[in-house]
Amino acid sequence: MQRTLICLRVIGALALFAVAADHLYEYWVDSYSAIPTIGTLFLLNGAGAIGLGLVLLAPLGALLPDQLARRIVSLTAAGGVVLAATTLAGLFVSESEPLFGFMEYGYRLVVYVAVVSEVVAIFALAPLAWFTWRAGAGASGSPIRSPQAEQAR
Repeated sequence: MQRTLICLRVIGALALFAVAADHLYEYWVDSYSAIPTIGTLFLLNGAGAIGLGLVLLAPLGALLPDQLARRIVSLTAAGGVVLAATTLAGLFVSESEPLFGFMEYGYRLVVYVAVVSEVVAIFALAPLAWFTWRAGAGASGSPIRSPQAEQAR
């Protein structure tokens, strides 16, 4: 189970980096920076996705007590799910009606990349958030145990 959680953590972080790259590309290259409110949201989305991805890749278990590291990973993963889900919802809304005065017209490659990366982030980070939270709470039958906890048994 530990290996699975590490894979979910890395996949989730990479998906968040793809979300960030996509939104920052649109911000700078597609001139979304000139769109009031939406431009700022694209910039914040990119910065937030990078920050969450970096925390997910950080070796927190080596730096912090085990339970605290798990809580941070779980909350960061939950934050990634929220970021990806709200971004995806914003895209779907902006296709049918103006969102802050902006409407998205048609699908381009960057929109496909955004949708795929956001869906991957949600499907990788939701189970990561759940299982690391339960393990950090010391749930009986926890699928994740630190080497120290195993030696104490």
